[in-house]
Amino acid sequence: MNQLDALKQFTTVVADTGDFQQIAQYQPQDATTNPSLILKAVQMPAYRALLDDTLAQHPKAALDDNMDRLLVRFGCELLKVLPGRVSTEVDARWSFDTDATLARARRISHLYQAQGIDTEKRVLIKIAATWEGIQAAAVLEREGIHTNLTLLFAFSQAVACAQAGVKLISPFVGRIYDWHKKAAGAAWDETARAGANDPGVQSVRHIYNYYKQHGIATEVMGASFRNIGQITALAGCDLLTIAPELLSQLQAQTAPLSAALSLEHAKRVPIERVTLNEQQFRFALNEDAMASDKLAEGIRAFCADARKLDDLMQA
Repeated sequence: MNQLDALKQFTTVVADTGDFQQIAQYQPQDATTNPSLILKAVQMPAYRALLDDTLAQHPKAALDDNMDRLLVRFGCELLKVLPGRVSTEVDARWSFDTDATLARARRISHLYQAQGIDTEKRVLIKIAATWEGIQAAAVLEREGIHTNLTLLFAFSQAVACAQAGVKLISPFVGRIYDWHKKAAGAAWDETARAGANDPGVQSVRHIYNYYKQHGIATEVMGASFRNIGQITALAGCDLLTIAPELLSQLQAQTAPLSAALSLEHAKRVPIERVTLNEQQFRFALNEDAMASDKLAEGIRAFCADARKLDDLMQA
């Protein structure tokens, strides 16, 4: 058995891509997209027609309307080859505007419904895990629109998401690893900080253990991986969203793989239940230099790619 098939015994495998023609060989359950992945996909000849068709069908629509239509178009194509769910992201430029996030999330949901998609079962709306985004997610969940809170780097973000009752969170393993490696500079010991000692892996494990210990229903989906060692160190996590190149590497490996996370293990080390109000959340996030840096950086990067997609559509 290869490691991808072995991983599927413990964890729901999710493809992190907009390239729906590529993922069938890996047979993931779900898929996640973001503005960067969609921008990359529409610049490929195989997918340019999706952009052209969207614009041709709605030539007088506002740019942001067609942006959401394009995202949903990709999502619908992904759902044709997936048995599970697709995550579609709200424009990151609204990361600090609860009302605007709600409006865009509702519109994306309605666009899926217009295509005959059961959004309650098959769609997750991705939102940046800012305070404003988390509050929007709380409202959406009460409306039956399920959410995936992304750009999550801090335990405080995970606590606030649990309080909001979001469906799923995406803690970013690789970007946490990147920050700590850069901060350590020449002192970084790759071997010593690999596997279970990887700071990104440790962050996800702590959140997973906290959720399971306190019976929190929010699903944990590790994301943003740099190598398959990070993935195998999180085998047993609820879900892992993995780029196609790493799915391919897992498929090529045959070394034995066992679960590293489990409900039983999560209950062994007590973790105190935490509650955060807005002021406590903002202070805790500010105190975490890594999380503050990576959240801001991630939002800026997604905004930049959203603008590039705007420019491509206008051109």
